[in-house]
Amino acid sequence: MDRSAFPWARRGRLAAVPESGGHLAEDGGQAIPLSRSKLTEESVMPLPSPLRVHLRSAGVSLVVEVPVRGLPVVLHWGDDLGALDAATASTLSLARVAQPMPNQVDEPVRVAVLPEHHTGWVGRPGISGSRAGTAWTPLFTVTGATLDGQELGEWREQGPGSLAVEAVDEDAGLALRLELELSAAGLVRARAALTNTAPEAYQLDDLVLSLPVPQRARELLDLAGRWGKERTPQRRELQVGTHLREGRHGRTGPDAATVLHLGVPGFGFAEGEVWGVHTGWSGNHTHYAERVFTGEQLVGGGELLLPGEVRLGTGETYTSSWLHGSHGHGLDAVARRFHRELRARPQHPRRPRPVTLNVWEAVYFDHDLDRLRDLADRAARLGVERFVLDDGWFGARRDDSAGLGDWVVSPDVWPDGLHPLVDHVRGLGMEFGLWFEPEMVNLDSDLARAHPEWVLAPGKRLPVTSRRQHVLDLTDEGCWTHVRDQMTAVLSEYPIAYVKWDHNRDLVEAAHRGTGRPAVHEQTLATYRLMADLKQRHPGLEIESCSSGGLRIDLGVLQHTDRVWVSDCIDPFERRQIQRWTTQLVPPELMGTHVASGRNHTTGRVHDLSFRAGTAFFGHLGLEWDLARATEQELAELTAWIAAHKEHRSLLHSGDLVRADFPDATVELHGVVAPDGSRALYQLASVGRSEVSLPGALLLPGLDAARRYRVTPRLVGGPPHGLVRPAWWPADGEEGPVLPGAVLTRAGLQAPGLLPEQAVLVEVTATA
Repeated sequence: MDRSAFPWARRGRLAAVPESGGHLAEDGGQAIPLSRSKLTEESVMPLPSPLRVHLRSAGVSLVVEVPVRGLPVVLHWGDDLGALDAATASTLSLARVAQPMPNQVDEPVRVAVLPEHHTGWVGRPGISGSRAGTAWTPLFTVTGATLDGQELGEWREQGPGSLAVEAVDEDAGLALRLELELSAAGLVRARAALTNTAPEAYQLDDLVLSLPVPQRARELLDLAGRWGKERTPQRRELQVGTHLREGRHGRTGPDAATVLHLGVPGFGFAEGEVWGVHTGWSGNHTHYAERVFTGEQLVGGGELLLPGEVRLGTGETYTSSWLHGSHGHGLDAVARRFHRELRARPQHPRRPRPVTLNVWEAVYFDHDLDRLRDLADRAARLGVERFVLDDGWFGARRDDSAGLGDWVVSPDVWPDGLHPLVDHVRGLGMEFGLWFEPEMVNLDSDLARAHPEWVLAPGKRLPVTSRRQHVLDLTDEGCWTHVRDQMTAVLSEYPIAYVKWDHNRDLVEAAHRGTGRPAVHEQTLATYRLMADLKQRHPGLEIESCSSGGLRIDLGVLQHTDRVWVSDCIDPFERRQIQRWTTQLVPPELMGTHVASGRNHTTGRVHDLSFRAGTAFFGHLGLEWDLARATEQELAELTAWIAAHKEHRSLLHSGDLVRADFPDATVELHGVVAPDGSRALYQLASVGRSEVSLPGALLLPGLDAARRYRVTPRLVGGPPHGLVRPAWWPADGEEGPVLPGAVLTRAGLQAPGLLPEQAVLVEVTATA
């Protein structure tokens, strides 16, 4: 292609070239030295011509250009464009150039993955920082690019891949490495590493990456919430300006955006083109969508840095968190990319998810060996496979005011240690799990009395308390080692298969005691390192991320954990919404979903067991209930639900998520469909009273239109209260009707009549 079409591309800036690239650590966001050779003194011209790459996977195309001037630009992220050649890609590049309009800079502005202010971009810049007021607007020149570790030529097209681009700004004393990937699941992810190459320190205030979204996408959807009501959806129109979601909790938080979506107006679970981004980081973070006056639109995010938190000395590097991007037609398609990516990880749990009893709502701090043994006996008879002892087993921890931080079995409560209980549980054929809150401390503890300097604080004064506790400074190597060694001693003495890892307060004024500098960034990395160390020392150990319930759910912590606790609220009415939107990021097998007691401890509501168990059925099933207070009828019904879950859990925990867009907000339909389309399991739930008596036909999404399916209601433990059966519903002992997938997905079946807060399962199995 004639480069005269790009007059600005002929005016390259001289730059030095690194002799070799750098190494990015696996965990994002760390300020550590990055191994790089010194820049050569000989200056060379930048790239002689643009480099372009087309990555294709799972119905997604990612077309990236590395221009002769500036950082990589995404030419297309969305539906698969089919096979391209170099000439077509060059023409696509020209076709995507936005011409300057009146009262704009004279050259076209091409927005990079890390947006650059020097180009004339007046939206949010990718890098904000300075060296005492200088070097605040870097102009990077690309010095090299590789694809999957091999030098990138002028054009490459392939399936999934990882593009790495090296760039420098000699004048600013900065070096940059950008990584942009497309996975086999069609998920995009990007991160950057910024290195200070000058002798003076560089203070980094912000580093965010972004991906372009076309102007036809004008409706935003992200999540909000509070404790006990996390992941509440909210929608709005994207207008000119920035929709910014900041998480300043020091953890992901109950009001986290989780996934920020931008789509065509009216998009739903099955239809409408949608782009979504997620910042995979468990500390302070941002998500944003931006529409500028030229009409250009971006979605992006990154770590939120506190003042002075990242100050790079010579040769030091800050590595950002991963920004994940998912595109699809409908929210289910966006969610499935996240699910498939997580399921493809080598560390993803492969064995069946053990049905779990957690004893918190059964006994709270009242630890009595006989009572706990009795609970274990009852749980084993139901088919429970894992027994978890919650808070109160250690130190002086008789309530939440003392003992936190002293991870030594309390001799007052457990004179013989935990062995009598652990041995009893394991003798019943169940695994044993234990609760920890490793990042926190009560001032009334042996640890705090011995080492007050290990409490995060902005100086001599302490931050406000929350849950009567403070935060330990895990960035202090002595503190980190002490916590690790105490936990290791417990995990080594007892055969513990599972740790419920809690985190029950926000990080307010979290600073290093000696310097007063912010510590959230380093604290998050130290937590990741602690989790990784314990797993390495104890092969097979599973960890649940629990943080005041569901307040630390993100793809950063999920690199180190095997399950998330969705919410401290187990009220099934509330849980339906919380779980429905948690699955926008997390597959069902990683979500802790428990059956609570009849009267909920959080809301006081009372629900039938069928609704409670049905709500928990699709996730990682468990119980949070004093089984000694359950009736024989309840125990029999609970046994049936656990057996049914085990029967279907291979499908539940490997299938494709589907959620129906129902015009009546009082009706919910969701399910999972086997990847080969051979079977599916759906649940219809009534969550209110409609103005009409019946919701109409149920369209069962996700089925193969060309196959025939038998439809069978599954009334686990008996029919839900008030069920009114439609004409197609088989009589007891009879088989259900057989219909083509096209009929079930497009014409549907008449829904049964359900009273409020009742649910029913429907199984669909291919016959041909």
